Amino acid sequence: MGKDTFDAGISVLRPRGMMVLFGAASGPVPPVDPMVLNHGGSLYLTRPTLAHYAAEREELLWRAGEVLGGVADGSLKVRVGGRYPLAEARRAHEDLEAGGTTGKLLLVP
Repeated sequence: MGKDTFDAGISVLRPRGMMVLFGAASGPVPPVDPMVLNHGGSLYLTRPTLAHYAAEREELLWRAGEVLGGVADGSLKVRVGGRYPLAEARRAHEDLEAGGTTGKLLLVP
């Protein structure tokens, strides 16, 4: 979630555990002292960006195929947190920005 959950997230990692930051709904994480990772037990911290994992079209298609294949065969569950009529797209965006939603939001034509 970002700055609001970072410290708690680091504190529950086991030695050599990894924290992956993706998104920052509660704001950006302040700069991290590398000694925090040392004291936690040689922890790993990464901030991936999709562009670095799908730099070429072939890789994007491969990764998308893996994800969509998992959804299709049921091994990857997608939680739908809300459905909104397309005419209420503004309300869906407002709910999303307010942080009161979970899962995916669908706009239904």
